[in-house]
Amino acid sequence: MRICLVAEGCYPYVVGGVSGWINNMIKSFPEHEFIILAIVSDRENSGQFKYELPENVVEVYEAYLNDYDWGMKPKEGKRTHLNSKQYKALRSIVFNEEPRWYALFDLFQKTNISIDDLLMGADFLHIIQEYYDANYSQIVFSDFLWTMRSIYLPLFLILKTKLPRADIYHCVATGYAGILGSMAKYLYGSGLMISEHGIYTREREEELLKATWVQGAYKNIWIEQFKKMSRLAYERATIVTALYEHAEELQIELGCDKEKIYITPNGIDIDRYASIPGKSPEDEGYINIGAIVRIAPIKDLKTMVRAFAFAKKQVSNLKLWIMGPADEDETYLKELNELIDVLQVEDIVFTGSIDVTKYMGRMDFTILTSISEGQPLTILESYAASKPVIATDVGNCRELIYGSKFDERGASGILCHIMNVEEIAGAMVELALNKEERERMGAAGYSRVVKNFRIEQMRDRYEILYDKVYDDLYEKIGRGDN
Repeated sequence: MRICLVAEGCYPYVVGGVSGWINNMIKSFPEHEFIILAIVSDRENSGQFKYELPENVVEVYEAYLNDYDWGMKPKEGKRTHLNSKQYKALRSIVFNEEPRWYALFDLFQKTNISIDDLLMGADFLHIIQEYYDANYSQIVFSDFLWTMRSIYLPLFLILKTKLPRADIYHCVATGYAGILGSMAKYLYGSGLMISEHGIYTREREEELLKATWVQGAYKNIWIEQFKKMSRLAYERATIVTALYEHAEELQIELGCDKEKIYITPNGIDIDRYASIPGKSPEDEGYINIGAIVRIAPIKDLKTMVRAFAFAKKQVSNLKLWIMGPADEDETYLKELNELIDVLQVEDIVFTGSIDVTKYMGRMDFTILTSISEGQPLTILESYAASKPVIATDVGNCRELIYGSKFDERGASGILCHIMNVEEIAGAMVELALNKEERERMGAAGYSRVVKNFRIEQMRDRYEILYDKVYDDLYEKIGRGDN
């Protein structure tokens, strides 16, 4: 089987999290060939892989959200005009009517249209003018027009991406990845599976509501853009996976058919943590807190640092290890270091990207202060090493720490509200001062991960789902369906 994994902003350019999951998935199915279709911001990031690709990755393709326009330029004084079908399709997307996606797929895949020509041409102008008059006439039109061009540029670039052929497109999100998968299904008759680790639409909405680069009504336009892309992916997919029950509820709320959804928890290789090294001489006298995260705003490391500063006033031998790549957001890293200087807090170590197994055994417990998560692998990794976790109440963290309704193992950590410095600091102090509690919680976490979150279990679930998508695909081919 030939499977195309479609991922936005992660594998193989970013370490950990969803990228780690993708790498594990590929290695779990050596009998299949995998193609990577990676969505990146622009060509400057091309080929900057952080992973050594498994042997069964046969090709890597890239799609760009910001790129040169490779379409045919019109002759001087002339611009391309859309025919009636194409015009109605574009208008349906802008107006959030019943989208005519297939006509847009044909426009961008089967003609040599210039994206620049389209965005600067009369057809796009007329559609945006009509949309503006109906909904946003209180805004300065020139600002509105240029903002709409910036919103539709990445979508048009994605629609123009040349797609590799595969039996199954497995999109590791909806959004732009879902657009590519849906387009491949239309063009090639490929199977389509969507796996959401976080609910893409909700995550983009949270980011936009907090963002300073977009203001007022434009936030709503961007949010609606992501919603319509996700609805397409849900509609076209044969199977949609969710990590846990509440994620399934959100998918249904956003327009996914319940019958398509399969709950498939994450899994990790527990054997990797069987013989990890423990504390080293340099750890003597310290209570080590491990934060295995990439340095990015969504991980809310500023709250973590503030809480650590408060906790350290009560427990002076605390040491915070921030373990993860620091090259994703240099501005945020600078702000984080400035905060540490202002607080005058010591014993915070930035390790950069690491092999988790070389550090996890040295930790007394781990911490995650994210404002958004799915089912964090870092929590499962902590449990595999019998380490308790402090985590914010996002995604599936509550169930990971306290267990499901039928799980009687007890708490394997402490759950806190997001951005609650006092509460998180209190949790740090509680675990630091109570070794017996740490050991009891660590044992509960280990038992939980062994029971429910082994990589062998995840592989078995996805093997069944891949076969289901493949069988459905060839059943439709036999009937002559697309």
